[in-house]
Amino acid sequence: MSERERERTDEAARAETLRQLMDVGRAHSAVTVMFHSAVAAKQGLNATEEKTLDFLQREGPLTAKDLAALTGLAPASVTGLLDRLESKGFVRRVKHPTDKRRVLVELDEEKLDELAEFFEDWARDIVEACEEFSTDELKTVVRFLSVMSERQRKAAARLSG
Repeated sequence: MSERERERTDEAARAETLRQLMDVGRAHSAVTVMFHSAVAAKQGLNATEEKTLDFLQREGPLTAKDLAALTGLAPASVTGLLDRLESKGFVRRVKHPTDKRRVLVELDEEKLDELAEFFEDWARDIVEACEEFSTDELKTVVRFLSVMSERQRKAAARLSG
């Protein structure tokens, strides 16, 4: 096989792999949204509310501006989102410890514990599925998902204006 034929074969294989990646990515995105919608519904939340709680759990107390930047949502949407979460008892607004003009949003950890049970089985499934992959393969997945998460956050921000 000539060098040019090998390049064409490599290009075709890459194009097919990228097509498969897009298909699998779309399927994964759909089942992820459905899973989080189902978990959220168990607590009277929507998927955006549930994922906002996840951001607060991972990042700690944040301002509404911080949440807008993290989620890619418009500031007015974040305000409404926080109003709903506060009325449902999942978050509270508190004065910033060093800047009394600012307000932080913090989780009600006890209320959040009610969601934890829904993720325990899923966490076990993830650990079990990862047994099929080497550490190097998992590192590649981590790198890929990190890059794609940042790209998707930026895409959401562009859509929100």
